[in-house]
Amino acid sequence: MKKLILFFLLAAVPGFSQTPKINWITLEEAFAKTQTAPRKILIDVYTDWCGWCKVMDKKTFTDPKVVNYVNRNYYAVKFNAESRKDVKIGDKVYKFDAANRAHQAAIALLQGKMSYPSIVYLDEQFNMIQPVPGYMEARPFHQVITFIGGNHHKKEQFEAFKSGTYVKTYK
Repeated sequence: MKKLILFFLLAAVPGFSQTPKINWITLEEAFAKTQTAPRKILIDVYTDWCGWCKVMDKKTFTDPKVVNYVNRNYYAVKFNAESRKDVKIGDKVYKFDAANRAHQAAIALLQGKMSYPSIVYLDEQFNMIQPVPGYMEARPFHQVITFIGGNHHKKEQFEAFKSGTYVKTYK
């Protein structure tokens, strides 16, 4: 009985959780952090109405291997493509574009190909590596984040990585 009470008390404490979580930050925070501690950026571009975005939040972004790898190797950003809040990156200010019903930052990150969810990968200098549209289960997503996070994208094709390097490193 004492253990059960302790469990419920600890579960009620803010920040105490058995389930690891991705450390999501804003686009502006990621940009600021790259100025002093460079790291790749992973941006989840989503909308509030996107069903597959919600499934990815529940299934993919809670997988312990995904959470661990993302938190160690990326600055992770959640960005609502329909946000009306201005975003300032360096000297550039991005705003909501009413004509396109999307934020200018989302339009730029997705290169005008608005698809949700999409994960955008930026390098340590905030340069585009690759936007990847569509829902992904945890294991294929882990393959992509390790392919890019480990700089394998600079030396081998993704298919070769999946069948060779990745198989040897995935535990």
